[in-house]
This record gives sequence, structure tokens and C-alpha cells, in this order.
Amino acid sequence: MANLKELASRPERLIGGHRLCAGCGASILVRQVLLSIDKPMVLSNATGCLEVATTIFPYTSWAVPWMHNAFENAAATISGVETAYRHFKRQGKIDKDIVFVAFGGDGGTYDIGIQSLSGAIERGHRFLYVCYDNQAYMNTGIQRSGSTPYGAHTMTSPSGKVIPGKMQKRKDLTMIIAAHHLPYAAQVSPSHWRDLNKKVEKAISYDGPTFINALSSCNRGWRHKMEDTIEILRVAVDTCVWPLYEIEEGILRITYKPREKKPVEEWLKPQGRYKHLFTPKYEHLIGEIQKDVDQRWERLQKLEGCFVGEKDK
Repeated sequence: MANLKELASRPERLIGGHRLCAGCGASILVRQVLLSIDKPMVLSNATGCLEVATTIFPYTSWAVPWMHNAFENAAATISGVETAYRHFKRQGKIDKDIVFVAFGGDGGTYDIGIQSLSGAIERGHRFLYVCYDNQAYMNTGIQRSGSTPYGAHTMTSPSGKVIPGKMQKRKDLTMIIAAHHLPYAAQVSPSHWRDLNKKVEKAISYDGPTFINALSSCNRGWRHKMEDTIEILRVAVDTCVWPLYEIEEGILRITYKPREKKPVEEWLKPQGRYKHLFTPKYEHLIGEIQKDVDQRWERLQKLEGCFVGEKDK
């Protein structure tokens, strides 16, 4: 694993001047991912905040080959490029070891793009797919997605007299992807950069599809202070709302266990999207959310060391 000094000496692949919000989790995440890859790379990027704000015509913040594709087909695009690469490499026209990476938000991954991602993984293309999970369709006005947590306020699951925010629980996409029998899948957070760096290095070492799901704070949609991004993400990990783990060759391993698991209220309270939960009408939902987080964490610990989505032999 590269140390901090080595990472800091590597050239930036996502350069300044983009229009992503100050404190955007996606920009921090992408920089960490790209600095973890010390090889030539080609990227595809689904429509979303990351794509829109980094490539306002005629400018680009990408210092590597990069392709914009539709909302739903980042994985299909990168799998096509990877296939062409293998063809030209067999012909001796390319001799470089190139890494292929696709980025998509939760809307373009959990929902609209899941069929494209599932198909690309099933076909066995060699690429890393990174989901920057900001838990809603932030680019188009903060609408709920399949990743939006229970009780969160969005424009299409508004908290009020009728409902207390989103009424459904979020998908467990990392486990869904693990069920595809791919070599490597993991959850990361930019607040734990060493863990993230190590997992990216592992992911690109495999000759096959790999997947990383990254929690990516959006201060506009989550309604928190711009300067609190990393702390918000750290609390998500310490409350076990977003546990850090990997599934390598089918075996699940938790890569970070909080010394003292914090109550979920510490995750909810700094975010304006949950402020209605701290009113008399809806405060009982905090207990329900805590119970769900506890059960999921206990279940994850029981799965540690077990085969989860075992790779086909």
C-alpha cells in the first residue's frame, strides 16, 4: 500500500477549476481513488454531479482519458473500451497495462444503471466500478433514490404531515453485487483514506470485474456545513451506518471496527435532511433506525470469515 508521501507526490488526475460544490464528497473520493492507481487509466463517467460539474464545455478537469456516457450505461461503456483494448493488445498494437475505471452516482448505479453493471460483471470484463453514493439524485434536485435511507427528507419523499421522509429502506447494493461472484467488492469512505487506498489497489490487481461502493456526502442534499464533510463521513462509519468491509474471493472481512460504536443519533443530528426526526411527532423513528443499524451490524459480524457470493471455481 502506498504511503501518504508517495500518494502526495503522484500527479493529480482530477485537477482544480471544476464546479463541484465546496466540500463535495465526490471530488474528495475521486481524487483518492485516482491517486491510488499508479498506472495509465481510462475512465467512463455516468451522467450526474461528477460529470456535469467537471466538464462544462469547453473545459475539463480530467487529466486522463475520460468519457461521458448516458445515465444508465457507464459499465457498458467501459466494458466496450476494455474489449477493444484486449483486441489491440493481442494484435501487438498496445503494450501498456491500462486500468479501466467507471464512476457513477447512486442514481446511475443502484437504480438506472444496475442492469448495465450487472451485465458487465457477468461477462467478466476487467474494470473497477466505483459508486459515489450520495444517497439521492442530487444533480437533478435531490430526489429519492434506491440508496436514500429510511426517514430522509428529499424533494420526492418530503417530510411533513403525511410522511416522515422516505418510507422505504435503502438497497444493500454491495451485497447485491457480491452475489454476482466477482473477485472483489468493498465499501469505503473518504474519511478513512488508508482503507480506501488499500482497497483500490486490491481491486485493480484482479483480472476481472471489481466494485467499490463509497459513501459520498452531499452538503446540499444532506444539509450540513461544507466544512463538516469528512467528519460526517467518519461518524457514518463509527455508528456503523456505513460499515467498512471487503468481500475478496467470496470471503467477507470487516476492515474497520469502531472501538466504541456511536449512537445513530450522532449521524442524524448534524444533517438537515433528518431534522424532522427530532420533533415529537417523529422522534420515535430514531429508535427504529438505531435498531435496524444494530441488526445489520450484528449480521455483518456473523458473516465475517464466511463465503458471501462465493466466486465460481
